[in-house]
Amino acid sequence: MIDCAIGFDTSNYTTSVAVCTLDGRVVANLKRPLPVKEGQRGLRQSDAVFEHTRNLPIITEELTNFLKDNGLRPVAVGVSATPRDAEGSYMPCFLSGVAAASSFRAALNIPLYKFSHQNGHVMAAVYSSGKRELLEDPFVAFHVSGGTTEALLVEPSENGFNVTTVGRTADINAGQLIDRVGVMMGLSFPAGREMERLASEYVGKIYKHPVSVRDGVCSLSGAENIAAKLFENEKDERAVAAFVFDFVCRTLMAMGEDMERRYGKTRVLFAGGVMSNRLMRNALSRRFDAYYALPEFSADNAAGIAILCAMAYLK
Repeated sequence: MIDCAIGFDTSNYTTSVAVCTLDGRVVANLKRPLPVKEGQRGLRQSDAVFEHTRNLPIITEELTNFLKDNGLRPVAVGVSATPRDAEGSYMPCFLSGVAAASSFRAALNIPLYKFSHQNGHVMAAVYSSGKRELLEDPFVAFHVSGGTTEALLVEPSENGFNVTTVGRTADINAGQLIDRVGVMMGLSFPAGREMERLASEYVGKIYKHPVSVRDGVCSLSGAENIAAKLFENEKDERAVAAFVFDFVCRTLMAMGEDMERRYGKTRVLFAGGVMSNRLMRNALSRRFDAYYALPEFSADNAAGIAILCAMAYLK
């Protein structure tokens, strides 16, 4: 039998479970998206909790079968219990994962470790970038998703790393902007993949609007109104999608430049579902010493939680 650590993550959009062997290899990353009704731009927390409750027995059975078929023995279980490492950080949807992980732990009589969803994203990005040495020195990480748009100072610690929020959005998140504009144009939620396809097909001049970043704090809500007017005037989905991604990308670039002024030039890691976008990756890589998660580790997943669990167990 091969000893392994299990990770549970129940974000607002995905139920996920992952398996990490104690030598640091992620051997399973099981995910089930939460359904969103046509025309809606997200899920209420009560609906997310309900959908996780439906998904968890199914995905846990998949996990059990995988462990049995591959001769794996869980020795610890980890779970994302909060959105981020900050006092008062809380979202009801994570209680679903805590309940499932606690039951899993009790049935096997193994230790339970709790982490933040954000730290899981950072760890998954570090792992899939193939640059574990990132954790040896401080670096800047961006967590960009439907629920978060933050710049983080990541510093090595005895327990892996500590995260301090040093930049954020003042209003909506990048993923919200992308999804809201996509739904406004008639696309299904989540709209990121289809918006990226439309933007990649656009060959004209991208409409530019000044971005707003001050002392690490950005504003994205104004771009939603601009995109709506652009769509009304031009009736061109591709032009609108290209504008949205260009605006988000230039906002992240301005935030990164602000981080450089404050902390000096450093490596920059991009994590979160929005950062699976290849158009923005290309542009950001030309400006920064940038590292990214693979697409399957960019969106919400439990892989980082499983890795952190293995690290905690070994220590």
